[in-house]
Order: sequence, then structure tokens, then C-alpha cells
Amino acid sequence: MLRTQFITKIHLVISICIVVPVAIIYGFIPQILFDINLNTVDEHNVYKAIMGLYLGFAVLWILGICNIKFLRVALISNTIFMLGLGFGRLISLVLDGTPTLFYVFGTIGELVLGFYGFWVLQRKKQ
Repeated sequence: MLRTQFITKIHLVISICIVVPVAIIYGFIPQILFDINLNTVDEHNVYKAIMGLYLGFAVLWILGICNIKFLRVALISNTIFMLGLGFGRLISLVLDGTPTLFYVFGTIGELVLGFYGFWVLQRKKQ
């Protein structure tokens, strides 16, 4: 039973460990990872909103890990979240060119986590 729980939830744990620090960086020090300068309150507001969105999803994934009632919605939301980011980055790769290695690695990670979540959901149906 423990092995099944591990397989079902490990990508949620990995996602939380990545998304929470990235959310904090987006909200408070985005220039540490990104070549950007936020100059207006509106620009700061957008990045704080992204931080809130990321943290909100992380809370949902934590609920899914801790409470079976929330597991399915946590799995679905994580899959959509990761595949949405990954495919968005693929579109950028095609339209905008190749980003830094950090973003290429991120794209691969997001797609792997997203497809893993999809696989877990398909497995749970059977």
C-alpha cells in the first residue's frame, strides 16, 4: 500500500517543493531569476498575483496529499498546471526562440510532472 501511495503522490510533493520557492521569488525578488525590472505598482501586482496563484495550487496539492477527499482534484489540477506551463513554454520555444538552459530544464520538468500526473490519473481509473 505504501508503494502505491508513493507512486500516486510523489509528483505532488516534487511540485510543491519547486512551486513554493518559485512563487516566493515571483512575488518578492523576480529579478533574481529573470532579466526583468518591475517599475510600476501594476507590474509588481501581476507578479504577486502569480505568487498567490502558485501558492494556492500548492495548498490544494498539500490537501490532496493529506486528505483522500482532495486527492483526485489535486491530481487533476497538478496535471493541468504542469502541462499548461510546459506547453506554454513549448509555444514560446517555437515562436520566441530557445531560452536559457534553466528554462529548457524547467520545460522538461513541467512536461514530465504533467504527463506523470496524467499517467497516475489513468492508472487510478483502472
